[in-house]
Amino acid sequence: MKYVIIGGDAAGMSAAMQIVRNDEDAEVTVLESGTYYSYAQCGLPYLLSGVVEEADHLVARDVETFREKHGIDARVNHRVTGVDPKQKTVRGDGFEVPYDKLLIATGARPIVPDWDGMDLGRIHTLKTIPDALGIMDNLGDEVKHVTIVGGGYIGLEVAENLALLGKKVTIINRSERLSADFEKSMSSLIQDEATKHGVELVLGATVTGFSGDTDGNVQTVQTSEQTINTDLVIVAIGVTPNTDFLDGTGIHLSPKGAIKVNAYLESSVSCIYAAGDCATQYHRLKQIDDFLPLGTHANKQGRLAGLNMIGHARPFQGVVGTAIMQFFDLTLARTGLSSREAQDLKFPCAISETETSTSAAYHPNAERIHSLLVYHRDTEQVLGGQFIGKTGVDKRVDVLATALYYSVTMEQIENLDLSYAPPYNSVWDPIQQTARRR
Repeated sequence: MKYVIIGGDAAGMSAAMQIVRNDEDAEVTVLESGTYYSYAQCGLPYLLSGVVEEADHLVARDVETFREKHGIDARVNHRVTGVDPKQKTVRGDGFEVPYDKLLIATGARPIVPDWDGMDLGRIHTLKTIPDALGIMDNLGDEVKHVTIVGGGYIGLEVAENLALLGKKVTIINRSERLSADFEKSMSSLIQDEATKHGVELVLGATVTGFSGDTDGNVQTVQTSEQTINTDLVIVAIGVTPNTDFLDGTGIHLSPKGAIKVNAYLESSVSCIYAAGDCATQYHRLKQIDDFLPLGTHANKQGRLAGLNMIGHARPFQGVVGTAIMQFFDLTLARTGLSSREAQDLKFPCAISETETSTSAAYHPNAERIHSLLVYHRDTEQVLGGQFIGKTGVDKRVDVLATALYYSVTMEQIENLDLSYAPPYNSVWDPIQQTARRR
């Protein structure tokens, strides 16, 4: 059986490893458009600051390991430009590869609008190791000021890490607030943290273009509100699935361009599967196929796709939308639905919000934590939650993510038997205190 995988990162190589471990006779070919295999894209902002010291530290397994240890025909610099489902082949510049079963794991690429001046030097996106190395090459002493376009997860992580290098950072965001996935009260905490660490915020502004200096490097950013002098720009306004090469295949795509897959990661075309940032993910709360490009989902979907391709039927159980990140001294986390998402789905929802302690209030290690729960006004089913604080945020968001997976109510949250000792918690966990105050 000839298995072909397009894409050599999280989803693709998770699938490849399941195939070779469970089918000794499998012929596995992986076509990777770049030169790096199986690396941690989420670690790239920390490479910029030196928190991660070397790019190789982000590589889980190099291409030679897949070839020599696991017998995978792992190819580099093989960009696929087309798929022929009738002939069961994939093609690129100078190659054509036949398949019996195909996995598309091409990921996503940064959205880059057609702004004036986008071809200037020192304007970057951040999605790959070469992207990060290119930014680092431009971060010399002559670069004093960096402008980040986009106030989402990547924008905030890059802002923090460049501030750690001593750069003056400005974030431009089209929305009136940072991290619009968070409730307004939570976003204000994030904005306060940015300002506290010297990050300038330009909110509610739209970028219209860039101008350059005599050397061809970016010099100013023009927005709908003002012109900003800068030495380097990073555009981080989101990603779009790498699925353009599938035109004419009959593969069904979502409105955002992701490959629509069923629970077994099968596309609409026989013998073609998809996983990771180029595919949809079933959202357990929304009860619809969604597009949430995260490494956790890519690894799970890839693993299950590999098993399903060799006949070991294992359905993907879906996601609840859990995410966490560090931003200077704070940890920001959310899971489930925001009130806006709930309202878009016509769910009658309400919010309960508290500021409590991560441990017994009298304990010297006690820190404040802001907790917010979104719940169904009629059934009291918990729909989502958000947490911001210096410590204890990861514990709360993971407890709630588990609860959301099983569709608990606010009363059931109160009844959870959660751990307590003064250094770690109060007798009522912050999640439970928030549920009680509805």
